[in-house]
Amino acid sequence: MKILLLEDDLILSTELAAFLETSDFEVKKVYDGDLFLQEVQQNSYDIYLLDINVPKINGLEVCEKIREEDQNTPIIMISAYGDLSDKKDAFNRLADDYLVKPFQFEELLMRIQSLVRRNNTQDKIVDEIFSIEDLTINKTDQKVFRGGQEIALTVKEFQLLVFLAEAQGRTVSKMQITEHVWEQNFNTNTNTVEVYINFLRKKIDKDFDVKLIHTRSGYGYYLNAL
Repeated sequence: MKILLLEDDLILSTELAAFLETSDFEVKKVYDGDLFLQEVQQNSYDIYLLDINVPKINGLEVCEKIREEDQNTPIIMISAYGDLSDKKDAFNRLADDYLVKPFQFEELLMRIQSLVRRNNTQDKIVDEIFSIEDLTINKTDQKVFRGGQEIALTVKEFQLLVFLAEAQGRTVSKMQITEHVWEQNFNTNTNTVEVYINFLRKKIDKDFDVKLIHTRSGYGYYLNAL
């Protein structure tokens, strides 16, 4: 996993990076806020460690700018400022954690591991829920809502809708649908897929102005708000 570290104390930065690398993290060290934000734009990281009092752009402003684009990557502030007001300021800018210097490296490692576990769990939960326009599909509970109203679907209707949603707006062919939803290669000249698409349209689209299930003639079907 990759960590981007903002710390202008060269000794602390070197020692901290060396410690984290022994725990199988890859650490990139940056010494001012401007370079840090440039690095964020150019490469992806799994966690950010930010000192507050650094040159050019301080860590609090860096945190705020990151959150304008990225709500998910964990951010830990590491600072000599230990007042409650300082911590409050960091959390108001959507930092995930705050550690006051001097601290034991082992404690920082535990906090990093905790945030990574939490973030991975949240990613899995998000993967189980699809939202398109006012349509919500919950794979875990096998429930579908549109406009806040639950829509009852059969097993195959639900599987078909999920398959369309997982395509994320891409067109899927009749053959792809039969292979994934019916798990067999029956004759795609039959109208089974069209029948179930029509079933879904009556339940998902009929009573709503914005239609979500679309046909791309000669290619297949896709789910998207137009």
